[in-house]
Amino acid sequence: MFSFAAFAWLVSCAAVLGVEVELDLGRIRGVNLTSRLGVPFHAFRGIRYAQPPLAELRFKNPQPVKPWAPATFDATQDGPMCPQPWDNMTDVSEDCLRLNVYSKNLNATARLPVVVFLHPGGFYVFSGQSKYLAGPAHLMDRDCVLVTLNYRLGSLGFLATGSAEAPGNAGLKDQVLALRWIQKYIHLFGGDPHSVTLLGYSAGSLSIGLHMLSPMSRGLFHRGICMSASPYGQWEYHTSDLQLAQRQARLLKCPELPVRDLVACLRAKPMLDYVSSYNGMFEIGWNPVLNWLPVIEQDFGQERFLLEHPYKTALSGNFYKVPLIAGITEFEFLSGAFFDLRNDSIRQKLNDNWEHYAPIALLYERGTPHSREASTVLRSKFLGNSSIENPQSLQGLGKLYSDALIGVEYHRFMRLMAPHTPIFTYFFRYKGRYSFLKHPDTNQTYGAVHHDELLYLFQVPIVAPAFKKSDPENLLIERLTRMWTEFARKGDPNSATDEYLSHLQWPQYNCHDQAYLEIDTNLTPKTGNIYEERYKIWDQLFPYPSF
Repeated sequence: MFSFAAFAWLVSCAAVLGVEVELDLGRIRGVNLTSRLGVPFHAFRGIRYAQPPLAELRFKNPQPVKPWAPATFDATQDGPMCPQPWDNMTDVSEDCLRLNVYSKNLNATARLPVVVFLHPGGFYVFSGQSKYLAGPAHLMDRDCVLVTLNYRLGSLGFLATGSAEAPGNAGLKDQVLALRWIQKYIHLFGGDPHSVTLLGYSAGSLSIGLHMLSPMSRGLFHRGICMSASPYGQWEYHTSDLQLAQRQARLLKCPELPVRDLVACLRAKPMLDYVSSYNGMFEIGWNPVLNWLPVIEQDFGQERFLLEHPYKTALSGNFYKVPLIAGITEFEFLSGAFFDLRNDSIRQKLNDNWEHYAPIALLYERGTPHSREASTVLRSKFLGNSSIENPQSLQGLGKLYSDALIGVEYHRFMRLMAPHTPIFTYFFRYKGRYSFLKHPDTNQTYGAVHHDELLYLFQVPIVAPAFKKSDPENLLIERLTRMWTEFARKGDPNSATDEYLSHLQWPQYNCHDQAYLEIDTNLTPKTGNIYEERYKIWDQLFPYPSF
């Protein structure tokens, strides 16, 4: 007779030996882990979904991964992050087009909803790795399959010279190829390829908005959770960014023209040269935060990600419509203002030449009469024309940074999407013990800033410890992960049967009463446009482009 002791021995051996899944590419070996509350799940990390973008593939559309059979792919640890400045540079590589899959049920008939996380970082930092920002322990208490992924960043991901050698948007095309991989293989991990929800934060959220517009992404996902960003800011979209490419060329001692020689030289440079030149790519501190932007691609025979101006597509209504959640935090980019004000050099530049530096930090046109007018109005409305000082200017500059980098595009996303597709919006105000902004002198948190919701959806080792059931964060973790996975399952975050959500009444947004959910210690339905008076100022200064 089969004894319990024998069963326990087999389970123990499985934990040591890991678990394997068979793809037509070859076998993949993962590892068995436990969730925050002790639920067993399977983790497959660092799986290549594309060929390493090296040599002639650098700056180009990604190519599907080649089979590795008969070898077995070791997916027991995180793969490397894409090139960026990092404390441990042994963790950085151009062979970074990897994804992680987490699942409790590997039965191909399980058909669990799939949540795909597109990480933040302004298109130049962070990753989908579990050990820094995207630990799966929270969401693995829910019934879903979680996928996190890397995509190319900085110049290696977004060099756009307006030529066939570097047409742009490579990092976004990486995301598309990962989604195609998911469509083909996720059922082998217990996921439903017909129920894929993109969950993006900041640059990842902006990406989701663009995937709704791109012909490359159509049909690859079915819902979107857009946290703190969209493609509809006050900045301009162009067909190339040769100026930024030439800045990179100067830093790496490459010719600035002709473009063919510029790209050929940059293609030959070592990856670490890009990492070491990061600081030089920005103009004042880490501004502009959105330094590398998507471009409207010209046709050089390549598959194109973005065919026309995002506003034009949105206003026409001719885009891929999926149910949405979208939201912002109470203080968003207060953190950017906080650290810029503590930097004497940056603060002095803002004071001495606001008309020059404000458009760089706040992402609008430069050197025009309209730019100078906008700079004057914004300084008057938000800073009262007084000297920019620390900490007296923190609230005003914090509102400016928050609106320019997040709020305006969120506000416009709601207005542009609501006539076409169901959308639920939230305002996150929970002030926790941990945050992406703590005062370095007092170690105190300010309130909900950019990225803070991630602490409750994911395990984020770079900011917070692993939360236990007895911790005060437990209730918010239960609520957020349940609302998000309810939405992933059926396109509506409400649930009358879930014990944590039975009293939730999250209304769908509409342009009339502008209903939203305030997420704090309690979940409170409210109406009225968040920060309406502030966004009116921006709308007057930067109306929608006309076509």
